Amino acid sequence: MSLKIRREAALQYHMQGQPGKIEVVPTKMLSSQLDLALAYSPGVAEPCKEIAANKDEAYKYTAKGNLVAVISNGTAVLGLGNIGADAAKPVMEGKGVLFKKFAGIDVFDIEINETDPDKFIHIVQSLEPTFGGINLEDIKAPECFKIETALREKMNIPVMHDDQHGTAIISGAALINALELVGKKISEIKMVVNGAGAAAISCTRLYLQLGLKKENLIMCDSKGVIHKDRTDLDEIKAEFATTQKVKTLQEAMKGADVFLGLSKADVLTPDDIRAMAPRPIVFALANPNPEIDYHAAKQSRPDLIMATGRSDHPNQVNNVLGFPYIFRGALDVRATEINEEMKLAAVYALAALAKEPVPDIVVRAYGEEKLAFGPDYLIPKPLDPRLITTVAPAVAKAAMDSGLARQPIADWGLYHQQLLQRIGLDQKLMSRIIDRAKKNPKRVVFAEAHHHKILKAAQVLQDEGIAHPILLGNRNEIEKLIAEHNLELSCPIIDPAEDETKLEQFARLLHQKRQRKGLTYRDCLQLMRDRNYYGSMMVETDEADALVSGLTKDYPKTILPALHCIGMAPGVSRVAGMYIIINNKGTYFFSDTTVNLNPTAEELVDIIALTARGVRFFDIEPRIAVLSYSNFGSSKGEVPEKTSAAVRMAKQKFPGLIIDGDIQANVALNTTLQRENFPFSALANDGANTLIFPNLAAGNIAYKLLMEIGGAEAIGPVLLGMKKPVHVLQLGSSIREIVNMAAIAVVDAQLHGQDNHL
Repeated sequence: MSLKIRREAALQYHMQGQPGKIEVVPTKMLSSQLDLALAYSPGVAEPCKEIAANKDEAYKYTAKGNLVAVISNGTAVLGLGNIGADAAKPVMEGKGVLFKKFAGIDVFDIEINETDPDKFIHIVQSLEPTFGGINLEDIKAPECFKIETALREKMNIPVMHDDQHGTAIISGAALINALELVGKKISEIKMVVNGAGAAAISCTRLYLQLGLKKENLIMCDSKGVIHKDRTDLDEIKAEFATTQKVKTLQEAMKGADVFLGLSKADVLTPDDIRAMAPRPIVFALANPNPEIDYHAAKQSRPDLIMATGRSDHPNQVNNVLGFPYIFRGALDVRATEINEEMKLAAVYALAALAKEPVPDIVVRAYGEEKLAFGPDYLIPKPLDPRLITTVAPAVAKAAMDSGLARQPIADWGLYHQQLLQRIGLDQKLMSRIIDRAKKNPKRVVFAEAHHHKILKAAQVLQDEGIAHPILLGNRNEIEKLIAEHNLELSCPIIDPAEDETKLEQFARLLHQKRQRKGLTYRDCLQLMRDRNYYGSMMVETDEADALVSGLTKDYPKTILPALHCIGMAPGVSRVAGMYIIINNKGTYFFSDTTVNLNPTAEELVDIIALTARGVRFFDIEPRIAVLSYSNFGSSKGEVPEKTSAAVRMAKQKFPGLIIDGDIQANVALNTTLQRENFPFSALANDGANTLIFPNLAAGNIAYKLLMEIGGAEAIGPVLLGMKKPVHVLQLGSSIREIVNMAAIAVVDAQLHGQDNHL
């Protein structure tokens, strides 16, 4: 399904909290007068003098080496056209976010109010002292060709116009692999290109470098085939003019082996696809809708291999597979430019990676039973964690081999580790969960549908195809809120007051479960009027796959109905709550933060087991520290003795688990401290990513402090140990947090009954 973006949601996203999507964060301490004196006057004079003596020292003393400028004049923004530099800023900020997320590269976005290419070139050239690289963006053709060429010649840092080369590199990798699958040589194929803008021109030039023969190429623009007989061709289009006796796109398609579309939707018909040569290849890359509908094209030719620019079809040609890692490799060797050899290195690296066995973490993220090289898997997926360690080194090596590297890499093993540390695989955790949920959405009942946040989250879940929301509550109240907030929800509304028979049925079921635990039938009937009880019973009777609640009620008031109606998983003696804490150092799991007040050592072992399974649910291997105010017996007391005993029992019960304690929190995370003082620790090499707290007070205080003053994002609490998926929101959760929790609930429901079910 296509993703529907609502105007209100988009505007709210960009304005909420601090306007925009980026900020500048200091990387040095600024907490004392000495810090300030070192950061600015007089201490700053020392690095200034070093750089004045040798300009390359800027890479040593400033952020230049990891700083890219994303620059546009707003003349060709996405599908919006020439909207101006001011209106281009949200897009440039977005590009900066992708650089940071996927490659750990910092970005300043720069919007230049200048359409004269010569003046634009002069402005950008003058910025060289600030940046390690320049990413040109959304500049219209043909000016973009002149601008990039001139800046590459004039500047001594990497410059790339991603609109041109990004699509070329990704589609080039897909083309190599598609041709291999159909058994055709690029030097022998007939190709039709529809579109003559920056991306189409760059793609075609790259394909020619890969071996395509110009005489086998036909390019079309909005006026038809670009032919030698036409008198309206500029210098760039004339480069691709053909002498073949064809005038229209439909004529050109007859007998073609490959079609590349970078034009507009629905310019091709099934008849055009049927007219192509045997085993045809179609790259219909117009966005948001391709040149021909994916399903219509596949139905017209069973032997067709197809790629689009969309995430809901196989073989998505997505520029994010390229530009973050191309700049990463170029910056890391201080390349003076991004040349053709570096682009081709990226092409071949992507093509080769698609042939490697796909890690389970990627397969699960996309909800597939199997991902393997073939017609529906020509190029890697955007969330493949191997991209940074595959493409960036290939680009860096090509820069070195072609003599452009001013700081060659000597230790490739060390470089591999540095790349992983720059971004951390865990930053993509929720992206993987959400993509996984979309593959098989489940029915999630929301017990607090009377709240506008729940309804707005349900709209996101419905629009993105993450879940099938069920709204539980007073129908009139819910429908009124939907109208007030201009929502377009088409999900079911369940009003318990409308169906007394169902209330009685659920009450009888609850009475059967709790009649020997103090509840009468009348009690159960009254409890069923509570939406948390009703929603829990919907999950228990398979009328819903998961329950999400807790936005407006305290934790115990949400979890108790679920325990009464659904209960704990077989073999589980208690439930626990786990928070996922994400900050710039990585992803950490905190448990138990919400349920068990002061567990015994034996009960801590149960919590450890639940938490280990919960961490593995997110495709991460737990490294567990059981926390205390002591380090391996350095202090006496109830907490050190309890946590130490829990670790001994856990090691005996789960010999394959990486676990240690009792241990202080800072030591658990600081491998240097451990190696110096406690080299015997099981956590000394890699540190802990999972923290077990000795009691509820410690865990609750820790995660709440981090959320408020630690600059961390918290996801949770994730409820561990239930028989069926129930997940509790923290009081006052944001819409995004509700969506995240619902996505976790969906994946939990997908895995229900398996070992990695939460």
